[in-house]
Amino acid sequence: MDKIYYISFLIFQFITKKTPDFILHPVLNILYHFTYFIDQKHKKVVRVNLDFAFGNELSDEEKKRIIKKCYKNLIYNLADFVKNQGISKEELEKKVKVKNRHYLTNALKEDKKIIFITAHYGNWELAALSAGAFFGSMTAVGRKLDSPTMDKILKKNREQFDIRMFDKKGAMKNLMKALKDGRKIGLLVDQNTAEDEGVLIDFFNKKARHTPSAALLARKFDAVIIPLYITTDDYKKYTLTLYEPIITPKTSDSKEDILRSTQAQALITEKVIRQKPDEWFWFHRRWKNRYEHIYK
Repeated sequence: MDKIYYISFLIFQFITKKTPDFILHPVLNILYHFTYFIDQKHKKVVRVNLDFAFGNELSDEEKKRIIKKCYKNLIYNLADFVKNQGISKEELEKKVKVKNRHYLTNALKEDKKIIFITAHYGNWELAALSAGAFFGSMTAVGRKLDSPTMDKILKKNREQFDIRMFDKKGAMKNLMKALKDGRKIGLLVDQNTAEDEGVLIDFFNKKARHTPSAALLARKFDAVIIPLYITTDDYKKYTLTLYEPIITPKTSDSKEDILRSTQAQALITEKVIRQKPDEWFWFHRRWKNRYEHIYK
């Protein structure tokens, strides 16, 4: 299976790199429509999530549009991943515009340690790459792929611009060391966690498990949590937006401090998703911990 993944990737890589955009984009459109048509399992998960999160706030027609866009995002993000292999900082600067950089500048002036949080939103691989290129050395956490060969390819691409990637297992130790060494860290904080790994927060007015990692680190190191999310309208030019920093309180009630900070992270993620819901990764069973029955 590993060899099949690798050969498939090499074919996709060759097509993506050798084909001009005016031909490549129609090919990608055919590919995402085909994937949308045959993938009934994940299409159902997306629809369940949309119904659960929005109820009647969105029309049936709008939900169907979002589902199709989810598949388009996946295919176009994969193509962009290929294009970003070996990309230079100068090329990234032409491709990605940064908004609200002053949030980071101000935090650095105060000599604060920096924790970036984001979600599987827009082209999140490009967001991480851009943060490393534009904002300096960074350490991040990512789950290993099932395919060892593909995992090596992914890790190599992610570790451009002095970005260091660590597996989720034992991540806290590596993240603490990174902060002590003056490196910024980056975390994806939008997915479901196990019962003993997350805290309960409100997300789209539903209870959900959320990782407290950023809050725990921020409280321990007096670090600033800066949310950032990337978006696009044409898969050619992207906007990386930094949002108002989240300050984790440090009172005698550590449990409440962590909960407040974690809830704030969930709220900004929800706010961004609501502004443009078709760019979030709705394929994930986000509410599985508390509402497993909705996915059956």
